[in-house]
Amino acid sequence: MNTTKISKEQRRTDALERVLGNQVIIVTGASSGIGAATAKELAHYGAQVVLAARREAELAKQVDEITGAGNHAVAIPTDISDSAQITRLVEQVVERFGRVDVLVNNAGVGWQVPFADESVERIDHMINVNFRGAILATHAVLPGMLERRHGAIISVASVAGHIAISSMYSATKFGLRGFMLSLRRELQGTGVTASVVSPGYIRTSLSSGSRFPMPGPDVVARTIADLVVKPRREVIVPGYYVPLVTLSNSLPGLVDVGLLATGATPSMRKKR
Repeated sequence: MNTTKISKEQRRTDALERVLGNQVIIVTGASSGIGAATAKELAHYGAQVVLAARREAELAKQVDEITGAGNHAVAIPTDISDSAQITRLVEQVVERFGRVDVLVNNAGVGWQVPFADESVERIDHMINVNFRGAILATHAVLPGMLERRHGAIISVASVAGHIAISSMYSATKFGLRGFMLSLRRELQGTGVTASVVSPGYIRTSLSSGSRFPMPGPDVVARTIADLVVKPRREVIVPGYYVPLVTLSNSLPGLVDVGLLATGATPSMRKKR
């Protein structure tokens, strides 16, 4: 049995090194959590990884860890909610490397308060980071990919994009999924692929207040790397969320009761 497991992992390693070697990959939201884990995973197999996020010190720390391990990475501080900075990011990558082979749209912000309590500024910020930023980053890299007939766009959505648990957060993730699933159909036959990763609860700073047990971000990072090698429409991780998504689609009322009972959704009743 151990021999079989080693063999499967070696086959995966061989495939990743063959496909990812010297690929130029942008990972947004790469200063921590899923983004940082993804950048390390991709660099480990030979990719030239560009880490983009707002926090310069954290970006530098992640780059130091990657390059210290003998792999390739650079940081370009970028606020994904700013369209001018997105344009600059892609221009700088193309100027330095000549192309963008893969874009990982991972930047995101969380939401855990009732909708009525939030300001218009925070509403705008969530839309701009979780949804609009991913769309504009995709729009910036896509022409070059289409011209070369080669590329992959992978966006990190959420199980909350299947099961509505928080008004604005779920809205942005439902929207991101819709955008990517539609884009995938548009790109059929072009040589460019579009895939969605929808994580459930993952142990990151965004979920620090959750009571639920959860895996670390490496499970998502591995999935993203595998999607570059073998693109798929969407992968829900961890896999045990798949039955819950299926149940939500078939019996939404039952899921409503369960979510309210566990306190997984913000509720105005908590304020009264």
